[in-house]
Amino acid sequence: MTMIESTATAPSPPGIFDLVRKLALTGLSALQNRGELFLVELQEEKNKIIEMFIWVAAVCFLGFMFIVVLTATVILLFPPDLRVYAAGGFCLLYLVGAVLSLLNLKALIKSATLPFQETISEVKKDRQWLESLK
Repeated sequence: MTMIESTATAPSPPGIFDLVRKLALTGLSALQNRGELFLVELQEEKNKIIEMFIWVAAVCFLGFMFIVVLTATVILLFPPDLRVYAAGGFCLLYLVGAVLSLLNLKALIKSATLPFQETISEVKKDRQWLESLK
């Protein structure tokens, strides 16, 4: 084997173009990863908002029913005697439903975390890693 043959078969060190390409691919992969995480968290936030709207609708509907039945109860305070108790029972039923819905909505709001918390956390980790390279 001659000197020319041995240098021709040895792998050459990566050039600046290869390093820039690898850096760009790594950056794009990180962006893709963060984008997918963002989309997952966006879907979770959308589902949470829909659930809150359902509970708000329940609170509004049952609260409105309470007012309607309370009004009917006041009107029905006149004879026959048993109408008052039946209307009062329905009024109490709707009031309990509205209170339970409101308490569930409050618990849901209190347990909510910051939106996109995982994405923010990952970006902070990326920044710390980049700062550690200095």
